[in-house]
Amino acid sequence: MPLSAVIVDDEQLARDELAYLLKNIGDVDVVAQGKNGLEAINLIREHNPDLVFLDVQMPGLDGFGVIKKLLDRKVAMPQIVFATAFDQYAVKAFEVNAVDYLLKPFDKKRVAQAVEKAKKKLGSSATPTDQIDTLVKMLEQQQRPQAAKVLLKAGGRLLLVDQKDICYASIEDGIITVVATNMEGQSNCRTLEELLDSLDPNVFWRAHRSYLVNIQRIKEVVPWFKSSYQIRMDDRKQAEIPVSRAQTKRLRELFNL
Repeated sequence: MPLSAVIVDDEQLARDELAYLLKNIGDVDVVAQGKNGLEAINLIREHNPDLVFLDVQMPGLDGFGVIKKLLDRKVAMPQIVFATAFDQYAVKAFEVNAVDYLLKPFDKKRVAQAVEKAKKKLGSSATPTDQIDTLVKMLEQQQRPQAAKVLLKAGGRLLLVDQKDICYASIEDGIITVVATNMEGQSNCRTLEELLDSLDPNVFWRAHRSYLVNIQRIKEVVPWFKSSYQIRMDDRKQAEIPVSRAQTKRLRELFNL
């Protein structure tokens, strides 16, 4: 029996692309499509699908909001594959043991892998409800309001800096230094992950294990050794920051390299 699937994405082209890929892969019957979070909830309740491809970034009720509503209403949980253009969301979805995640633009091989993972999960004794506790914790974290400003210590003073003015942050010997357009200081956060949680995930990117950068403050992409890159920021010193091999693909996606 083919898997029944629902696709939810606010972009028609994305829905069409994913439906086309699933049709070519086979063993998947797309029973319905929706364009927003409210439609997602109604379609899941109506069709009780095996698998849902759920866009994270949607106006109004986003993908995580859909999950929260389903849990609150005790609706039977299908297998979930998050679809997103931002890898920060994708990693968090993966960490809570979602079936899988897909980065846009969709890749046929990755879609096929997600379907295979769903099949294995459905054939095992584990159920999607086993993930509820972790999902709820993740959702609560996502719903925490992000501060418009970041507190930094500099010269014995506590200064508030607008997120948009932050160029990058780095960590060395457990100390996080944040460099903004007109100043720099130290953050009270213990890790870059903790700092990233307080920042806009659509703007800030973990380019390297020791660096967090504001995508909008990248001035230049500098080719480096063996197909690697560095990025030059628009701070006063025009700092050059390495891009880890693991993040090189993300850099190419950001700037169509």
